[in-house]
Amino acid sequence: MTPLGHDRYCDEIDTQVRQLRAVVTSGADLAATVPTCPDWSLEQLVRHTGGALRWVDHIVRSRAQGEVPEGEVPHAEGPEEKGDAAALDAWLADTGASVVEALREAGPDTAVWTWGWEHTTGFWARRMAHEITVHRADATLAAGLPYEVAPEIAADAIDEWLQIVEYVQRVMPDDPARDLRGPYRSIHLHATDAPDGVHAEWVVELTEEGVRWRRGHEKATVALRGPLTEVLLAFYRRLPLDGGRLEVLGERKLLEFWLERATFG
Repeated sequence: MTPLGHDRYCDEIDTQVRQLRAVVTSGADLAATVPTCPDWSLEQLVRHTGGALRWVDHIVRSRAQGEVPEGEVPHAEGPEEKGDAAALDAWLADTGASVVEALREAGPDTAVWTWGWEHTTGFWARRMAHEITVHRADATLAAGLPYEVAPEIAADAIDEWLQIVEYVQRVMPDDPARDLRGPYRSIHLHATDAPDGVHAEWVVELTEEGVRWRRGHEKATVALRGPLTEVLLAFYRRLPLDGGRLEVLGERKLLEFWLERATFG
């Protein structure tokens, strides 16, 4: 699939940072456990997300051609004050503005190190747009706030996740994704509320040679149907299959198996 444009991803990073800041300043308990990332508090989640943006900012600005240790990234750990929503908000605001500026200045085709299949700044713009989109879902769920995301971003986030699983299965033989190889089976994702212009159906094929996927409508071994945002969150393991308005049709165990094995790192 053709990704969205570089400027669109930069716009989305800016939007997502502002929305994450709104969670931080909403009065939510920063010490609360994040249900979808139970090893983290809300504050730790926010610091992790901001730290990832700072890391990418450093990679882009330095035109790094090799992996950068996180300890070398200035201010990646966040403000010294703990439990201070105002300080966390100010750090996030500065972080978001800086990484968006760096990505816009570099454009999509500047060569930099990435861990993935494409070694350009465009890879990082897309990756960070979706990284913060999903982690903002973690934050809003922890704070008990409503979550919405633009349909084209949600659909592209699913595309990118499928690309990641396909890539990891190919280059990381010890990753749990290796177990997805086997006799032919298939998964159909079907968003029931996609607006005109956003085709939000996918076919994922599990074969002996590896995972293959495409956007399309076909009968499959198992289907996951529901609103696009809920399909996105379930596919990223942020929403249970029985949550919200989702339906699972067919061999549910195959979908559960995918969700257990489709990881990276």
